[in-house]
Amino acid sequence: MKSRLVLWNVDLTLVDVPIVTRDAYAEAFRVVTGRPLVKLAPALGRPESEIVFDVFARNGIQPEDDYLPRFLAALAVSFASRADRIAATGRMMAGAREALEAVARLDGVVQSLLTGSIKSNAVHKLRAFGLDGHVDFEIGGYGEEVYPKAALVQVAQGRAKQRYGTAFAAANTVVIGDSTHDVQAARIGGAAVIGVASGRSMASELREAGADVVLPDLSNASEVVAAVAGLTSPVDRKAG
Repeated sequence: MKSRLVLWNVDLTLVDVPIVTRDAYAEAFRVVTGRPLVKLAPALGRPESEIVFDVFARNGIQPEDDYLPRFLAALAVSFASRADRIAATGRMMAGAREALEAVARLDGVVQSLLTGSIKSNAVHKLRAFGLDGHVDFEIGGYGEEVYPKAALVQVAQGRAKQRYGTAFAAANTVVIGDSTHDVQAARIGGAAVIGVASGRSMASELREAGADVVLPDLSNASEVVAAVAGLTSPVDRKAG
C-alpha cells in the first residue's frame, strides 16, 4: 500500500537543460507571434502558464485569448524535436539518480513531479538522463495546468488518492525543490518540504521560506531518504 507521496521539482533539482529550453521557447514564440524572441523570462520556480505571459509582456506582445494554449502546444512540439540534444547540452544534477533510486526503496513510497514544466517536456527531461524509471508521471502537477503551484500540490494529492486509494495530506506528502517558490507552494498547498540548495536559492533563503529540511544537493542519498522518512511519519513530526 502506498503511504508516502514524494513530489519532485525538475529544473535545477533533478536536471538542468537551459539550452534546449531556450531554443524551444524561441521557436514556439516565433510560431505563435511571428516575431523573434528577444527576452526570455526567468523561471523562478513558476508554472509554464505563468512564465509564458511574462515572456509576452517582456517582448511587447499583447496576448490574444488563444495564445496560451497555442504557445504550450508549440512548446511541446519544439521541445520534443530537440529531445536528442537534452543530455548532450544539459546536465543531471549531482546525486539525482541515486536519490530517486534510494527513495524508491523506502516503504510505501510513490514518486511523481510538481514542476513548472509542461508534462511532455518533463518526461523528455527525465527520460534523457534515465531518471524516469521510478516516477509515476500520471499523478503529478504540471505547468500547463492553469493553477498556482500551491494548488498543484493538491491536484497531485488528489490524483494519487484516486490511483492508489490513499488519502495524501501534509503528514504524508513531501515536495523536494530548489527554489523558495517551491517551498512556499508546498507550505500553502499542504505538504512538507525539503529544500535543495542546488538552484538559484541559497540554503538560508530556503530555510527562511519555511523548508522543513535543507540539503546542499542530492549527493548524499541517505540524507534524502532520512529526510523523506522523517517528514512522512506523523508521530515523528508531532514529536519534533
